[in-house]
Amino acid sequence: MILIGQYDSSFVRRVGIALRLYGLPFEHRPWSVFAEGDKVQAVNPLMRVPTLVLDDGDVVADSSSILDHLDGLVPPEQRLLPQAEPARRQALKVMAFATGLADKGVSLFYELHLHETPSAFFVERCRLQISTVLAALEAERAARPGPYWFGRITHADIAVACAWRHVGEAHPGLIDPAAYPALAAHCAGMEALPVFQDISQPFIAPA
Repeated sequence: MILIGQYDSSFVRRVGIALRLYGLPFEHRPWSVFAEGDKVQAVNPLMRVPTLVLDDGDVVADSSSILDHLDGLVPPEQRLLPQAEPARRQALKVMAFATGLADKGVSLFYELHLHETPSAFFVERCRLQISTVLAALEAERAARPGPYWFGRITHADIAVACAWRHVGEAHPGLIDPAAYPALAAHCAGMEALPVFQDISQPFIAPA
C-alpha cells in the first residue's frame, strides 16, 4: 500500500500510526497538496490527503474511510476501535471531536494566512469551537484514569494526540496546556511512544 500525504497533517499521521501498529507494510509518499497538488490530484481527484493506494491499485480517500478499511484487515480483537458497546460509541465520539478539532485548526490557519483580509467573525468562531471541544475532551479524559482512554491504545487516543499537536504547532500559544492538564498529560504520553516518534513531522506552513 502507498500512503500519500505529509505527517504534519493530523489526518495523515493517524493513518500512518495505525498502519504501523497493525504491522501492515506501506510506502509513504509525503506529497504536499500545495507544492505537489498535481501528483495528489492524479491519484485523488479531490486533491486531498490522506489518500491510500491499495495493493490492487484501488484508492481509499478520507482518513475515517481509510481506518475503517484497515480495521477490516485485522482480526476484531486487534482492531484499534473498541468492538463492544458502549465503548465503541464513546470512542467514535472522541474521534469525532478530535477530527473536528483538527478541522477547525486547519480552517483557522487558512483564514489567517491565506486570506488577504481574514474575517474577524470566522476567526473568533473557530477559536471558540477549538476551546469548547478541548474543554469537552478534557472532561472526558479526566474521568478516565490510566495511560489510554479505553484501557488500551485506540484510534481515539491517536486522533486526540495528533490533533493536539497539529493545532498547537499551527497556532502557537492558542492552546494553554495548563488549562487542559488531563489532555496535556495524555498527549505527552502518546508522543513518547516510539511509533509516534517514528511517524512524525514538524508543522510546515503551506506556501
